[in-house]
Amino acid sequence: MKSQGSAQKRTLLLLLISNLLFCQNVQPLPICSAGDCQTSLRELFDRVVILSHYIHTLYTDMFIEFDKQYVQDREFMVKVINDCPTSSLATPEDKEQALKVPPEVLLNLILSLVQSSSDPLFQLITGVGGIQEAPEYILSRAKEIEEQNKQLLEGVEKIISQAYPEAKGNGIYFVWSQLPSLQGVDEESKILSLRNTIRCLRRDSHKVDNFLKVLRCQIAHQNNC
Repeated sequence: MKSQGSAQKRTLLLLLISNLLFCQNVQPLPICSAGDCQTSLRELFDRVVILSHYIHTLYTDMFIEFDKQYVQDREFMVKVINDCPTSSLATPEDKEQALKVPPEVLLNLILSLVQSSSDPLFQLITGVGGIQEAPEYILSRAKEIEEQNKQLLEGVEKIISQAYPEAKGNGIYFVWSQLPSLQGVDEESKILSLRNTIRCLRRDSHKVDNFLKVLRCQIAHQNNC
């Protein structure tokens, strides 16, 4: 019971730190400091968990601001696409299911989701910059996420190399088939596609955040999860 309580307190502390970083516009610690990657597995997980939560917070904030700017009272919201390009990737639905998945498999699921977000992030930045009256706030958030996502990818790859080197390279890369529509000339269709891209990226970042917390508990801390 004591170890479980300590783990819960540590998780709450990590979430608090992440939210403070976001509110104060302070970036999380880099995965490797000045090229030095002699970081323990536990410290790697702590940094990656904070970073993944920070990224998800950025996505949530951008999604809310995008809706405020472009979507309120628009009739085309009935056309919202519910499916996401990564929906075909079989992932656990909750913590209980995630705990039943072998850690090396869960790590590669995380790797697949993080890797697959690179192209849509780039297209998102291009697409947001191409719509009328694009607010700098949304564009800057997208660019910040792109940079932080590179750090997250590096961190996940370092964890795989340390904990399960034999599983390296087993991730699945997904191609986002709806990306060409971001280049369309119709403003309304472009906004709808951009919104769905942000929504799906936010959905995937939420999964990555949750899965990493489960793995940190299982591998790095070995507590009662």
